[in-house]
Amino acid sequence: MNLNRRFLLLQGPHGPWFHSLSQHLRAAGAEVWRVGFNFGDRVFWPGKGYIPFKDDQTAWPETCTRLIDRHQITDLVLYGDTRPVHAQAIRIARMRGLTVHVFEEGYLRPYWITYERGGSNGHSRLMDLTLPEMRAALSNVDPDLPDMPATWGDMRQHMFWGAIYHGFVALGGRAYRNFRPHRALTVGQEFALYLKRFLLMPFHRLERRIATARIRRGGFPYHLAILQLEHDASFRTHSPFSSMTDFIDLVIRGFAAGAPRHHHLVFKAHPLEDGRVPLLPEIRRLAAVHGIADRVHFVRGGKLAELLNDARSAVTVNSTAGQQALWRGVPLRSFGAAVYDKPEFVSDQPLAEFFAAPNRPDTRAYRDYRQFLLETSQVVGGYYSARGRRALLRQVVDMMLAQDDPYEALLHGKAAPRQQLRVVR
Repeated sequence: MNLNRRFLLLQGPHGPWFHSLSQHLRAAGAEVWRVGFNFGDRVFWPGKGYIPFKDDQTAWPETCTRLIDRHQITDLVLYGDTRPVHAQAIRIARMRGLTVHVFEEGYLRPYWITYERGGSNGHSRLMDLTLPEMRAALSNVDPDLPDMPATWGDMRQHMFWGAIYHGFVALGGRAYRNFRPHRALTVGQEFALYLKRFLLMPFHRLERRIATARIRRGGFPYHLAILQLEHDASFRTHSPFSSMTDFIDLVIRGFAAGAPRHHHLVFKAHPLEDGRVPLLPEIRRLAAVHGIADRVHFVRGGKLAELLNDARSAVTVNSTAGQQALWRGVPLRSFGAAVYDKPEFVSDQPLAEFFAAPNRPDTRAYRDYRQFLLETSQVVGGYYSARGRRALLRQVVDMMLAQDDPYEALLHGKAAPRQQLRVVR
């Protein structure tokens, strides 16, 4: 079978996912190449088609253009669309009419990943689609709404592959002297943080259980602030804040001004928070400044569902976890560009007013929106566990080879049947 499709892959999730994907694309008749920017990329691409990029990053646009032309590339594949080498490649690909495939973590985590064309998060086509358009597309399908899982499918594997990847990047630094991470920390610092977090998991789990038990047994009404990774692309590119501390300050100010005096505020850290930002000291300092230190709590990582089930409201910048609040009918206030920021179910109240009397979401509208995601860009599986990768490959290769992107296929009544949810661990 000759598809005349020629794929160029850039950087992917930590671990073997991109190489597994390439094998299935080749089995379908496509040709595949991979550009590697560091030794970690090289280690996780053991087969043919590897192209090392070892020049200074200023040479990347010219190199990318030359590779696309030399290999007559038809499709560009990447994980996340905001890191500099990806953003530059996307601009070049668009000028040449290539199809751009973007993978991301699931908008409906943990048992789904996100597959879109052109862009993700604040660059997603979802930003421009209205709920009436989604409902019209759904009128042609038989809805089957699986329940929202409460746990991350492969968190340990995510942390394991992250530590291994950054370890190889550090070990092979001499071979890729010009490599610069898209984040502020050095490769060695990233590796140390991944390893530290992995080793401290048992201690953090105990700390988290104690903090959660105190909140659940306290008997007080509380509001939940869902924190994100400060270095995450969604936060850096699609939010109005320069740091997570700025968001924390805004939330504490709004809570102190508007929340009833017997209500409490709980800050929930991201499951992958690694300590590079001193969240707890900043929360304590700001709570003390505003005179609410005895009403503010901090929970390190873990399951969000345990805290959301009893929360009066939730606030976030633009975390995908905000959708877990909406699924439960919990009032939500967000501040950054988010694919779920629709007027039907996300509040736009001033923060003090929101904490005083939050508007409830239209849960019927949200369920329609969520069903639209499940019929389009959300694919069962995961990048990090072997079982998750197998589930993902069963569907996503056909989606990549299809003429229409997932949204267009559903909007025009040409969507293929989707795999039903099975728990992936």
